[in-house]
Formats: sequence, structure tokens, C-alpha cells
Amino acid sequence: MPPFFASPMHKEILHRAWPIILSGLSVPLLGAVDTAVIGHLPEASYLGAVAIGAMIMSFLYWGFGFLRMGTTGFVAQAAGANDGQEIRTVLAQSLLLGLLISLTIIVLQVPILKLALNLVSSNMQVEQGASTYFNYRVWGAPAVLFNYTLLGFFIGLGNTRAVLFTQIFMNVVNIALDLVFVIWLGLDIQGVALASVIAEYSAVFVGFVLVVKELRRIGGAWIKSSILSVTKAVKLLKVNLDIFIRTILLIFSFAYFTAEAAKIGEEALAATAVLMNFMHFLAFGLDGFAHAAEGLVGAAIGARKESRLKQVVLVSSFWACCVALLYSLIYGIFGVSVVNLLTNIEDVRTVAYTYLPWLVLMPLVSVWAYQLDGIFVGAMQSKEMRNGMILSALAYFIAVHFLGEIWGMHGLWAALAIFMAMRGITLGIAYPRVKRAALTSIV
Repeated sequence: MPPFFASPMHKEILHRAWPIILSGLSVPLLGAVDTAVIGHLPEASYLGAVAIGAMIMSFLYWGFGFLRMGTTGFVAQAAGANDGQEIRTVLAQSLLLGLLISLTIIVLQVPILKLALNLVSSNMQVEQGASTYFNYRVWGAPAVLFNYTLLGFFIGLGNTRAVLFTQIFMNVVNIALDLVFVIWLGLDIQGVALASVIAEYSAVFVGFVLVVKELRRIGGAWIKSSILSVTKAVKLLKVNLDIFIRTILLIFSFAYFTAEAAKIGEEALAATAVLMNFMHFLAFGLDGFAHAAEGLVGAAIGARKESRLKQVVLVSSFWACCVALLYSLIYGIFGVSVVNLLTNIEDVRTVAYTYLPWLVLMPLVSVWAYQLDGIFVGAMQSKEMRNGMILSALAYFIAVHFLGEIWGMHGLWAALAIFMAMRGITLGIAYPRVKRAALTSIV
């Protein structure tokens, strides 16, 4: 057997990745259930309203995804250095930052919603539904941001089974409440939003129970001076600011796609809501190996083991490419059937079929964007992530302007493919420099 395939790193990567993949796939499964329960209501406007409302929440919440990524990188490097006190400090500072941000979101919810709706062109009925969705979901802000931090903590320690348990628990609760609130009680958009909020707080409770167990194993102590250290806080904020800029550009790019689809028409918007579930399934599947790489890359850098770092990058990337190919095959064979499951509105189905080939291509175009993101998070080279995303977003907006004018929705999907490819290309070019920097200095 060739040395590459004989490496025990394959087992370690797969051991860490499969719980992330399963937990990740449950998230778009939830989105698919949301789409399905709303998509079988009589009006396409319900589907459009949830699409717009979910887009606003994604922009708002995923923009603070640095709480997950920043926590992962710092915890992984501290774990590699066997520093239990530093792990506790990172956890405490990230939770405090999440609490501050979530309270700010709640206080500013009215202007946030008004600004968001002004940026999206849609009809009055869709906007009213999106407002209803937002007004419920915003109260889940503390739970969402706490969950980000807890997931980052578990991934940094390599305890991906805890990630699996908390995410599956949250999404099973959410799906069950979707069915109860929408199908049984007839709450339509309110029911979908309320189910999400209740599930998010339930997951926080379960997550904290698992965190206590981990902290007992790790040891260390809560040191107030360390948690309140300005130097440590500035270091955390500096990295998180870079990741924040990167994430905001990423979410804005997807939000811009939805907004441009809304300009084309209600059916185009509804079809986009259906097809974006394919992108969500892809993202959370590929993130399994990216997240596995995050923890292992961070631990290798924390322990200053260059040979192990090379192994992690090579093996995790190999498996990510295999999974990407599998996604393309599945989408090519079963894509039409999935669309039919998500909506029974014939006009929406017809439009979705037209653009389905772009989703078959997307896994092969996107794989390096996800994989290199994971590697860079573990290395805590946030500046390179930020710069790569700025260049990719610039290429994307130019492509949307020109290709969208020429080819309509096909042009929008082509621009999105260019965006995903550029993310991988820019990070790939930066990787040799990132590896050198990571091994010479622990963030």
C-alpha cells in the first residue's frame, strides 16, 4: 500500500470529519424542511418571504461567525501547547463578546430590519412576511452567538462528537416544532421562526453541559486577570475583525445574489430559495473536512510540528476533493427529485430545473474555497483570509454586473461559480506564505 494511504492521519481526519459532516448536513436538512413546509402552502410569496427573512438573519448572524472560527483557532493552538488556562480564557472572552454583540442586535433590531428591507427589492406581501420572520428570530441572537462559540470550542479540541450531538439535537427540535407549528397549528411564517428560536436556546443548554465536562478533563483555572487582559482581548479582536470582514463579504455576496434574483421575478426568487438548499448541503458537507483541518492544523502549529501540519493539509484535502466529486454525482442524478421534494409549485419547479446544472458544477468549483478556509482558520492567518475574500468579492460583483446583464439568471449563477473559484485561487496563492508565517509565530 502506498505510504499516503497507509498514513494513520486518514483515520484521524475521518474520525473528526464524519460527526461534523453529519451535524452539518442536518442544518441544510432543517432549511429544506423549512422550505418544504412553506413551499407547500398555496402562495409563492410565503416561500419568497422566508427566503428574504432567512437571508437577513444569515447576513446578521453568520456575519459574526468569527466567534466560531476565532475560538477554534485559538483553542486548537492552546490545546496543542497543553495550556488549559488559555483555553478557558479564550472561551470566556468569546462568550462575553457574543453576549455584547447579541444585546446590541436586539437593541438595534428596528433600524436593522428597515435597512435590510430597503436593500432588497420585493413586493409588499413578501416584505411583510420577511418582517414577521425577522421579528421572531432576532430574539434568538444570544443563543445563536453562544452556539457559535461553543462549536468553535469543541472543534478546536477535536471533540466533534459534541458538535454532532448539539447540532443534531437543535435541528431535530427545530424540525419537530416546524411540523407542529406550521402543519398542525397553522402558524406559517411565525411558526417557522419561533421553532428556530426555541431550538437555538435548547442547544445552548445542552452545549454548556458538555463544556463543563470538557473543562474538567482539560484542567486549568479561570483567571480573572487573564480573561480581562487588554492584550489578549486586542489579539482576539484583531483576528476576529479580519474574519468578520471576510464573513460579511461572503454573506453579502450570497445576499446580493438573492436580491438580484428577486429583481428578475417572484418565480426566480422562489427557485433561488429552493436551489440554495443545494449550496447549503454542499457547504456543510465540505465543512466537515475543513473543520477537521482547523483543529489539527492549529494543534500542529501549537506543538510546532511541521511534518504533521503537511500531513493534515494533504490528507484532509484529498478527502474533501473526493466528497466534492460525490456531491456532483448526487446532484446530477437526484437533483430533479430533490427540487420536487422541496416545492410542488410547477412554475417554481420549471425555473429551478433550468438552473440545476450550475449546482452540479458547483461542488467541483467550490471545494478549495472551503478546504483552504479551514486550513487558514487553524493557522490563524486571518489577514490573508480577509484579503483573499476582498479580491474574490470584487471579481464576483464585476461578474454579476456584466454576466447578469447578458444572461440573466444564468449570468448570476456563472458569477457565483467565479466567486467560489476565486476564493480557492486567492487562498491557494497565499498558502506557502501562510505556512511559513504560522510555523514561525503562534498567534
